[in-house]
Amino acid sequence: MDYQKLTEVMRRLALEAGDKIMEIYNSDDFEVKVKSDDSPVTAADEAADALISAGLRAAFPDVVLVTEEQAASHSEKADTFLIVDPLDGTKEFIHRRGDFTVNIAYVENGAPTRGVVYAPARNRMFYTLADGSAVEETGALDKGVIGHTAPINVSQADNDALLVVASKSHRDQATDDYINKYRVADSKSAGSSLKFCLVATGEADLYPRVGRTMEWDTAAGHAVLHGAGGKVVRFDDHSPLAYGKDGYANPFFIAYSPSVDLKEA
Repeated sequence: MDYQKLTEVMRRLALEAGDKIMEIYNSDDFEVKVKSDDSPVTAADEAADALISAGLRAAFPDVVLVTEEQAASHSEKADTFLIVDPLDGTKEFIHRRGDFTVNIAYVENGAPTRGVVYAPARNRMFYTLADGSAVEETGALDKGVIGHTAPINVSQADNDALLVVASKSHRDQATDDYINKYRVADSKSAGSSLKFCLVATGEADLYPRVGRTMEWDTAAGHAVLHGAGGKVVRFDDHSPLAYGKDGYANPFFIAYSPSVDLKEA
């Protein structure tokens, strides 16, 4: 893989998809449909997916592509593949809360090694560089020119005063029970894959997820967090969260700075 090309293509497609999404987000009204698994889907999901899929297939025709919105792709089997969630946080989008993201990732041998997470309503963009390190780009976010980027790194956590981030739409008692095993200074909620990015920048130390997710929900954020020195492990046995699983469904997991003293499930 040409990682420099991959970075440039993923970044550009995320920005272009973000424009499509915001166009629909800012319109007076948009239709919300319900998929077979009862999850919502909007015209923004579909438009962003079409744009990203076409761009990735043109740039990397020999790489398997798995995307949330194309059910046929969910039967693909590969250790190395591109995986896309064109609009993560559809509920946040529908309720116009802003915490939604465009997610594009590259998985190699079952591990997400490159990715981009773009939150168009928040004007925040995180991605991996060709060498795998993670940055946040600030400024105009011009599609043709990469602007100012700053390296991001996980926190040196204070285990007596941890900063925890958890799901906004899926917070439950099991999540709270696990968080209560730690000494927490501050707990905040965020939507979509932004939670991985908050751990990657050191704005949070720990993100436990005790609930259903799919690989396209997590791969890009996982790649960014890994590039910032963080880890993502299974909730049950703390082994690394692997990708390319049957049906692309995830077990519960924990994303964290390695300086956190992880507690057992």
